[in-house]
Amino acid sequence: MKEDIRTIPINDIFMEKTGCPFCTMERMLEQIQVNYIVGDAMMEPNTRVQTNQKGFCHRHFSMMQQSGKKLPNALILESHLQEIIDAVPKGKKPDKKFISRIKELTHSCFVCDRINANIDHFLQVLFTEWKKGNEFQQLYRDQKFICLEHYGRVMEKAGSSLKGSTAVDFYEVTTGLFKDYLVSLKADTTHFCSMFDYRNQGSDDWGTSLDVIDRDIEFLTKEKP
Repeated sequence: MKEDIRTIPINDIFMEKTGCPFCTMERMLEQIQVNYIVGDAMMEPNTRVQTNQKGFCHRHFSMMQQSGKKLPNALILESHLQEIIDAVPKGKKPDKKFISRIKELTHSCFVCDRINANIDHFLQVLFTEWKKGNEFQQLYRDQKFICLEHYGRVMEKAGSSLKGSTAVDFYEVTTGLFKDYLVSLKADTTHFCSMFDYRNQGSDDWGTSLDVIDRDIEFLTKEKP
């Protein structure tokens, strides 16, 4: 695949071939966004308005804190807390609007939204490269696996970008990367369980199953234990 400003990140990600490429992509975007929010974003009023309104999920609050940048975190929290204070109704009983706002705050995250928007952009670049029928298709076929969540997302997005035989080929390859790994996980998990059977007492034939619980969790949740 010829590299340009749009394709270099995808090339780099898919060249790794160490796990789900979309998880790798998401972790890269996540770190970029966390660094941005405790760095340059502090000087952007429009961004602060959005962070005040949306807040952050626990994971990204934690990553922001782990950055070690205490003042940016404190300033973000100060204005975010004030946003909530301003929304509290004057009466003792919260109104429906405020309850709705609380629900919104507990399920929204500025970083998550930015990551999702960027992943959608990356997927469009990926589909464009797939349609060219160049060496990227082979690079995609050579991936280790695609995790549960990203398989669903990629297949959903592909439906609006790929058509005809191009779509059929993409669905077949993507489902193969998903299902083949899933089947291998199940086999390793079954073997792992069987090693605790009294009939296998004393056996050291664990095969490739010793780390299967960690691999199961990574496949099902995108996160390594």
